[in-house]
Amino acid sequence: MNKLRALPFSTRIFLLALALRLIPVLLTIDLPIGLDDMFQYDMLGRSLASGNGFRWYAQDDLDLVRQYIDFELVAEEYNPAGVLTSFRAPAYPAFLALIYAISGMQWRFFAARLVQAVLGAALAPLTYLLGRQLFPKADKGARWAGWAIAIYPMLLVYPLALATENLFIPLVAAGLLALLRAVESKGDRGYLLAGALFGLATLTRSVIFGFVGLAVLWLWFALKQRRGALLFGMVVLAVITPWVVRNSLLHERFTFIESSAGYNLYMAYHPEGNGGFQFGISLDLLPYLDDAQRDDIGRQAAIRFIREDPGRALLLTARRVGYFFGLERREMSYFYSNGFFGAIPQTALIGLFGVLTLPFVVIGSLSAAGVALIQWDKTRGLALLLIGSYLLPHAIILAEPRFHLTLMPVLAAVAGQAWSERSALWARAKANRGRLWLAVLLLALLWFNWGMELWRDADKLVVLFGPDGWRAGFDY
Repeated sequence: MNKLRALPFSTRIFLLALALRLIPVLLTIDLPIGLDDMFQYDMLGRSLASGNGFRWYAQDDLDLVRQYIDFELVAEEYNPAGVLTSFRAPAYPAFLALIYAISGMQWRFFAARLVQAVLGAALAPLTYLLGRQLFPKADKGARWAGWAIAIYPMLLVYPLALATENLFIPLVAAGLLALLRAVESKGDRGYLLAGALFGLATLTRSVIFGFVGLAVLWLWFALKQRRGALLFGMVVLAVITPWVVRNSLLHERFTFIESSAGYNLYMAYHPEGNGGFQFGISLDLLPYLDDAQRDDIGRQAAIRFIREDPGRALLLTARRVGYFFGLERREMSYFYSNGFFGAIPQTALIGLFGVLTLPFVVIGSLSAAGVALIQWDKTRGLALLLIGSYLLPHAIILAEPRFHLTLMPVLAAVAGQAWSERSALWARAKANRGRLWLAVLLLALLWFNWGMELWRDADKLVVLFGPDGWRAGFDY
């Protein structure tokens, strides 16, 4: 125990976070995956590992899907080896392919979950270091943030999923930390590292590219670090350009990292949709194996939906902001209602619901107060820029509560600062009524959003917590 205490705090918190994440991984060694995003990433990973290129829906995979979903394929030509695709970003499938090549196919899911547990555990020290970088005089707050991420329930189980967040969140957190340190040191190496990390993050989920562009402008105009801005932006472009060229050659027109925007916009503005992901609507464009054709059809349909009812489109945008900051309960509702855990006593089930949802309520509330009351200088402004630039495209295109997990290291760092300096912040709030009212407004919006969410789904929650909730069969 004394040897453990002698280790640096970042090492200790990493070991704790890793131990907690290994528990669900080791308890689910034989856990399969579903026919959803995970299946698609697995297809791409297997194809890359076998040397078959970035292809999906080979004949065997197509036959498997047709056992569960009845659809007619829409394609001019079909190669039984699989279809070359640009629908998904390449970094996470390449990450899986590397693991598969080492582990072999029989144990590939378990191997991927082990590696993802390590990456997930790295978020705890990254969050601590990020807190120290943002607020150098508040080590207590940085430690609070590190602990919060180390034990954060949803992040403990996320390594079980073949999902981009397992790679994307550590890359974004490490990239922001590297960028903040580069601003402080004004060193070329820091900007090169930050550019490489955000380049890889963009190849994992292109939604982060908006932050890259705004960060370059911020570095250039606000921080006057023009050499750093050029280095940072040029490295990001150097990392992503080969894939953009590949996709553009594939479709004989400019195509960015992913060609999924049309598909997502179709779901986002569908007249029978609610602005978020819905399983039934998500199948409408599934038969189109040509990514460019699917993207065109989705974009055209979305434009038509918006023109037919622009007021509803604005309402859906506001609703998606609510989804983005929603409670993390979807996974529990789906798995429990479909009998994955069997029947759970009502008291224990309510307790589990609280364990999964309350951590975000606490961190979200503290970070909202912190955003309003903390003194933000131009360097710290990069963290606010990340929050805003990451939220905006999700509000316009598609949002789910899981998407806010990417911001949890930043939000936890702000929340830790708010908690550790709560007395000073309260004094500042009393002295500055404008900041106080901003804090009250942000908190009111968050709590109103959570209250409306529970009220909107009250009928489902009654069923879920009832005696037959484990057999309710809710859609994902």
